[in-house]
Amino acid sequence: MTQETGTGRPRWVWGLAALVGVVLVAVVALVVTRQVRDDGPRRTAGPVATTASPTPSPTPSPTPPPGAAITGPLNLLLVGVDTRVSVPGWEPHGDSVLILHVPAGLDRAYLFSLPRDLVVDIPAFPKSGYRGGRTKLTHAMSYGSRVPGKPKNPSAAQGYELLRSTVTGYTGLRFDAGAVITFNGFDRLVDTLGGVDLYVDQRVPSLHRRPDGKYRDPAPGGGGYTGPQMVYEKGERHLNGWQALDYARQRYITGGDYARQRHQQQLLRALAAKILSENLAREPDRVDQVVAALGDTLVYAGGPRIVDLAYALGGMSADRITLVGLPGDGVGKGSSYRGEQLTSVGKGFLPALKAGKAETYLDAHPELRVKN
Repeated sequence: MTQETGTGRPRWVWGLAALVGVVLVAVVALVVTRQVRDDGPRRTAGPVATTASPTPSPTPSPTPPPGAAITGPLNLLLVGVDTRVSVPGWEPHGDSVLILHVPAGLDRAYLFSLPRDLVVDIPAFPKSGYRGGRTKLTHAMSYGSRVPGKPKNPSAAQGYELLRSTVTGYTGLRFDAGAVITFNGFDRLVDTLGGVDLYVDQRVPSLHRRPDGKYRDPAPGGGGYTGPQMVYEKGERHLNGWQALDYARQRYITGGDYARQRHQQQLLRALAAKILSENLAREPDRVDQVVAALGDTLVYAGGPRIVDLAYALGGMSADRITLVGLPGDGVGKGSSYRGEQLTSVGKGFLPALKAGKAETYLDAHPELRVKN
């Protein structure tokens, strides 16, 4: 059964709004605006009174618009989760961790990623029985998802709680809202929108897919994959759902996981432009298609009422989202490799962002701005 929110709307409706609110901040305001304005009953003219003149009603005080109290800054956390539904009890991993920071004024935003293998301190989490430790960020989602007594039913929402606490501890940022989306959900979203147009900034061979979209065969002995592979050549490309997802997942390429983070950010901004061009708010049938496509593959992880968040961010457009790439390097080498760490320049962006000095910092370090 679909879980209901306190307003009677199914949770997946808010799930769509949450995703859009995190990365596609402009269109959600349009969608919610239409939903709110179209929900009220239409009034028809009644009979004309022929007796005494009616007593004038007092003029009501203006009602503030939704989100009027939200002034920023805002921090929103979007997590792409690796879930293998065919494997009972498979614990979700935080494969992609993206942060959208909206400064006071709510007229622009900064989107950046943290490496999945970033070495961090993960705090103790009594809900799952995790005692805390220092390891890769991707494991926070997994350790937090464990439900005592239910080993085959991990909770992505619970895993998000521990991941959020971990990211807060590392960045110093407190999060106002967030969402978790599975890879299947992202695939469906792109297909429902008719694909996405994207500039591919380097040649990217796929480790996982063949040119026809089918998965490649495992190589004998468990050493990777074999057979024809899909290749994303440099240049302007139109990608369907599986292609967009496959392209965004590749990290065994020049630049490694840092190139993958860049590609994910570019894809999300291209998707924002695509949704804006679709003018969803004027096509309710298309809104329904997008909502239905996501289904239960996305969980809104809480925060302000999404209608308030949507209205508050409604003045932003896709070109006001600045993509930021935080450089890093490995901790340990070869068999002693432990994960990744941000460089001093990369990590220095975080306190500058928190202090409201992101533009000043980026002007001093223009190499952090992601192009295309």
